[in-house]
Amino acid sequence: MSVSADQIRQALQDRLQPLILDVVDESAEHAGHAGSNGSAWGTHFRVRIGGPSFSSLTRVARHRLVYDAVQHLIDQGIHALAIDWLPHTDPQFPE
Repeated sequence: MSVSADQIRQALQDRLQPLILDVVDESAEHAGHAGSNGSAWGTHFRVRIGGPSFSSLTRVARHRLVYDAVQHLIDQGIHALAIDWLPHTDPQFPE
């Protein structure tokens, strides 16, 4: 079973309510690698996330929040989840 970037985005938005959130399906870049499902989508993702509520947390604590929020999707077939933490003042994501 494959997972979509929209499903991840919705789960993170509902649970964590970040100010900055971008989810990219990078599965096509990993075709033929371990964890690939052969469809070139739904297994490898990059999450860019940020907001002031995360700034006081350690990197490990922030990662745990994300993994906890999408655990049900990991169980459905996410093989890899890269997480980039952005300051909520990132110019690419105006408030």
